[in-house]
This record gives sequence, structure tokens and C-alpha cells, in this order.
Amino acid sequence: MSDAPTFAAVTPALWQSLGLTLRLAAISTLILLVVALPLAGWLDRTRLRIAPWIEALVTLPIVLPPTVIGFYLLVGFGSGSVLGDGWRSVFGNSLAFSFSGLVVGSVIYSLPFAVQPIQNAIRDVDAALIEAGCALGARPRQVFWRVIVPAARNGVLTGAALSFAHTIGEFGVVLMLGGNIPGSTRVASIALYDETQVLNYPVAHSYALLLLAIAFAMLLLIGLLRRSPRQLARPKLR
Repeated sequence: MSDAPTFAAVTPALWQSLGLTLRLAAISTLILLVVALPLAGWLDRTRLRIAPWIEALVTLPIVLPPTVIGFYLLVGFGSGSVLGDGWRSVFGNSLAFSFSGLVVGSVIYSLPFAVQPIQNAIRDVDAALIEAGCALGARPRQVFWRVIVPAARNGVLTGAALSFAHTIGEFGVVLMLGGNIPGSTRVASIALYDETQVLNYPVAHSYALLLLAIAFAMLLLIGLLRRSPRQLARPKLR
């Protein structure tokens, strides 16, 4: 029997898990943009001594094992915790082992992938543009949103694409915090692991190929965004 993916392996459960994954990535990316834009701007211009500590904390998910983050989020969101009990009292459900918990965990885990490209793009904005905005009497907040952010749009789009792609590929945080609840927390990466565990390779191939295609498309988009008009205008080396 061949282990190659077949049309029969494309089941409703596959589309359910994939749809849940895309929904999680889309919601997390929107929240990340709202959080990352002002945070990246603040980290770029602040001179406070606490800034390096904040930047290290934001960057921590890049080097920390996902299971460690997932474990502490599970402890922090579980019953008996201040955040977990507060969420339950307001919304009537648990933050752990829920889609809402996955969104919060995804935002925390993918935050550096949104902040760093935006922060780098903000640093590359022409100082003359900023000085012109200030000279025209614009307030610092207006300069940031009307001058700096539009000028750094490629970095903003790159951060959004990286966050989206990174959320789709999550496994450790999702498994620790959300478990494996069909229709609620069983995203594509978890479903792929489950199918592999039971040696159901045709279905596992289908999950893997879909995730591979999405990841490649996002990386291609990021590559195109990074090819700025200035780079394209450079003369070729002979």
C-alpha cells in the first residue's frame, strides 16, 4: 500500500484543522500588528534603562523552547491562577484548552517575529522625512503614524507575513496550552502529529503538503517584500 497522499486522504477533519489553523494565524497576526507597531516604535526611540530588558523579554520566544513557553502559559492560564480565574469569571470559560487561549499564546510566542522586522524598518526610515514632519508642526504621534509607519510599510508587511507563517507552524505551545480538541484546538500541526503516531501516512502527507505549500508561499511573499525598489534599481555586478 502506498504512503503517498491521495484524494481520499483529504477528509473533512483535514479541512477543519486547516481552517482552524488559518483562523488562528489571521487573528493572531491582526493582534500582533496592533501590539507590535507601537512597541517597535517605542523600543526604537526610548532611552529608558528598562528598554533592553523589555526588548530581551520580547525576543525570548526565539531562543526559548516552545514547550517551556507553553508550560508556563498553561500554569498561568489554568484554574487557580489569577489570570485564569479572572478570565473564567468574565467570560464563563477556561482560557487553557480553548481557542482563545491559543490566540493569547500565539501572540506571545510570535511577538518577536512581528516586532523585529518592524523595528528594523523603522530604524531605516530616512531621518529627513522625520525632520520634515516635525518641522511642519506635527506631533510625535502624528509623525509616527503618518510618516514613519507608511515609510516602513515593507517591514510592517514582512512582520505580518512572518507572524502568520510562524503561527501556522506552531506545535509545542499549541500542544501544551491547547491540547488536542477537534474543532477547538486541534490545529494542522497537531493533526499531522496524531496521524503520524498511528502510521496513517497518506493523511499525514496531506497535512504536511498543505502546510509546506502555505509556508513556501509566505516565504516567497517575504522575499518579494524585501526586494525594495532601491535594491531592484542597483546596477548588476559584472
